[in-house]
Amino acid sequence: MKLYIKPGACSMASHIVLTEIGGDFAVEMVDTDKGLTAGGANYRAINPKGKVPALEVEGEVLTEGPAILQFVGDRAANLNLAPKAGTLARARVNEVLNFTGTELHIAFGSLFSQGATEAQKDAARAAVAGKLDWLEAKLADGRAFLTGPISPGFRWSTGRVWRGSWRGLRHGQRCRRC
Repeated sequence: MKLYIKPGACSMASHIVLTEIGGDFAVEMVDTDKGLTAGGANYRAINPKGKVPALEVEGEVLTEGPAILQFVGDRAANLNLAPKAGTLARARVNEVLNFTGTELHIAFGSLFSQGATEAQKDAARAAVAGKLDWLEAKLADGRAFLTGPISPGFRWSTGRVWRGSWRGLRHGQRCRRC
């Protein structure tokens, strides 16, 4: 497997999960602005979307953070990184992964747009805060897992890593845009 990432971007969640599970994978940095990998390859030939993360696996390229996190989590099923597929608990993890990857990701856009006015950035900050408040409320009862109590052998989850990568942005990290 090879994971294509951009430091400081949302691709760090996939990198964290693969590293934590001890996965056998290579990493290649991507300059999404130039469309080149660190090795000089045309990244759009690898991933026509031009965004990170992307995971080369079994002769194919899988894109989108939530899809990669679920794939990697399912491949390491013995680590209990996500609830069993087909359960309501798994649907709740998917709900959070998709919310984070769409609603929250989009809300950050104006904060990093060079042409955004201060009023637009203020509106973006308010939108981001509201979305993070919803996400934080999902864990407000002290649960360690997005869907409820910890299961035997559970250490952390793919959903918490994805959520955590966005939470850091709330506390001053700068997103480098995927």
